[in-house]
Amino acid sequence: MTRGKYELRLDPDLWAYIDAVNAWYPPEIIGLPIDKQRAVYDRMSRAFHQGRPPGVTASDSLIAAAGRDIPVRRYQLGGTAAKALVVYYHGGGFILGGLESHDDICAEICAGTGFDVLSVDYRLAPEHVHPAAFDDAVTAFEWVAAATDLPLVLCGESAGGNLAAAVAQATRRHARAAIGQVLIYPELGGDESTGSYVEHADAPLLSLHDVAFYRDVRSAKRQSLDDPTFQPLRDTDFSGLPPTVIVTAECDPLSSDGEAYRDRILAAGGKAWWHEEPKLVHSFLRARTTAPAAAEAFARFVAAVAAMGKGEWSY
Repeated sequence: MTRGKYELRLDPDLWAYIDAVNAWYPPEIIGLPIDKQRAVYDRMSRAFHQGRPPGVTASDSLIAAAGRDIPVRRYQLGGTAAKALVVYYHGGGFILGGLESHDDICAEICAGTGFDVLSVDYRLAPEHVHPAAFDDAVTAFEWVAAATDLPLVLCGESAGGNLAAAVAQATRRHARAAIGQVLIYPELGGDESTGSYVEHADAPLLSLHDVAFYRDVRSAKRQSLDDPTFQPLRDTDFSGLPPTVIVTAECDPLSSDGEAYRDRILAAGGKAWWHEEPKLVHSFLRARTTAPAAAEAFARFVAAVAAMGKGEWSY
């Protein structure tokens, strides 16, 4: 790709990661059939997989739901008694990814916090348009809330950040409501005529065109963009939400969503923190082993999850 204004705006160490992603999953792949995109994405995810840290074990199971089963994977750290459980929703534009694509990230969250982590394999579009993924996300939360007494922390990145926020809003008055949520470069349905949507419309690895493509693929017929289960920023009530940390990348069209979501929660009397990681791009979690700035951002993210699980509510 042409680096343009991002030649100097991005952390120099990030370019090797960006070039590697584009080699595996070039921008033009968005024109291929979804099954072809998934095959390439899955191969890329395997190539980037870092393995699980020592002591982390994982077990798969199914959540029985109406007419379907939802696969989940639970990560646990041996030798420690978990003090919280993280419900994790993976990224992938609502059309890509699953338990395998984010396996190492979930395992590292488990190792870094000592908490159990439950990764949710929600249904993907276009086979299952909205609200399928949201319904699975809520069902998984309600299932784990009934199955454990551990405090619950919601977590998600990109599309998964959208789901985590939507679940937080839908379950805020649940008897076992989450004690916190940590969102990584979430897509929340912000104002595309301003802020990062304009400044970084053509950013590497995620453009405004990509955002529109993923939104259109997951939309049901006559989908209302004001549906808060579809775009959480379109809600009219942000009261009662758990303490929230939102981490975004500076060079990402979605960054302003984090700022807007923080401001809505604060205006409603809640607790929220937004941090924009400088010189990074969307999906930087996968660059954590090759770019020191991404590694530091990932460490701060894991520390935020740990703080939420302990009720410390800070970033």
